[in-house]
Formats: sequence, C-alpha cells, structure tokens
Amino acid sequence: MKLLNKIKNKELRSFITFFLTAVLGAGTNFFTRILYKPLFLSFGFADKPAFQWSVFAGYMTATIITFIPQKVFAFSAKESGNTKRESVKFFIIATLALGIQLGLSSLTLDYIANVYFTNFSLTLRETFSHIVGMGFSFLANFYGHKFLTFRSTGVYDKIKARSAR
Repeated sequence: MKLLNKIKNKELRSFITFFLTAVLGAGTNFFTRILYKPLFLSFGFADKPAFQWSVFAGYMTATIITFIPQKVFAFSAKESGNTKRESVKFFIIATLALGIQLGLSSLTLDYIANVYFTNFSLTLRETFSHIVGMGFSFLANFYGHKFLTFRSTGVYDKIKARSAR
C-alpha cells in the first residue's frame, strides 16, 4: 500500500487498486469455473452448457466476494453511508459485465478457439475463451463502478424528492 500512496495521479492509483482487487475476483472467477464445470456435467448438461453455466456461477461467486474490497480499497467509498444503494448499482453493473463475459467467452470459444485451435484440448480452448471474456468484463466493471456505482449521480435524490411530493 505504501507504493500506491506514492502514485500522485489519482486516476492511475484508482485503476491500479481496482486491478489488484480485480485479481482477487478474477482468481475466484477462474478457479471456481473450473470447479463448477464437473458439477454441471454431473447434472447432465452437455459440454457447452456446462461451460456457460460454470462461467456464470464463477462470475457470481467472484462478484459477491469482491464488493467490499472494491468499495473500501479501489474506490475509497468506505464511509459513504450508501452501501445499500452502492450494492444495488454494483449488482446492476456486474450483471451487464456478466453478459459481456458470457457472450464474449461463448463467441470466442465458437468462432476462434474451436476453429483455429483444434489441436488444443477442450479445457485449454475453454480457458482461453474464458480469459478473453474476463478481460472485457474487467473493463466494463471498472468504468461502470467508477462512473456509476461508487459515485453519487443525483438520480436517487431526484427520485426521492419526487416521491416525497
């Protein structure tokens, strides 16, 4: 943390801190996806649906685990007093980023990995595809949380004022 305090550019420091908390989420996402796939296969799913559901379950596990570290460390919103509101916005942004991750993981698997990397095992093709989806999801999460989740946009206050009339 001392090294991060030496970075004077607040935007860069925020991005690096988000990246470090995202490593926790990405690790959780990645490894739980590997653990979840056999579970979905045991439920009778074919390979592709088992892969998609394991990506979904891994992502949701990571989302739950990373909310507090991102709130406290990446966006310095520890004492904002808006945890409920932030958690709702966090879930909305995470859901959009999940769609990006699922979509790009599946598209990468179908149109790149399974077409150009047929010599590699299915596990390696799925891993490559998952990492591509995670990369784009990371960007969607960072900018969504930066500009919406942990920032007061004033929308809530406007809705509250109108409902009080």
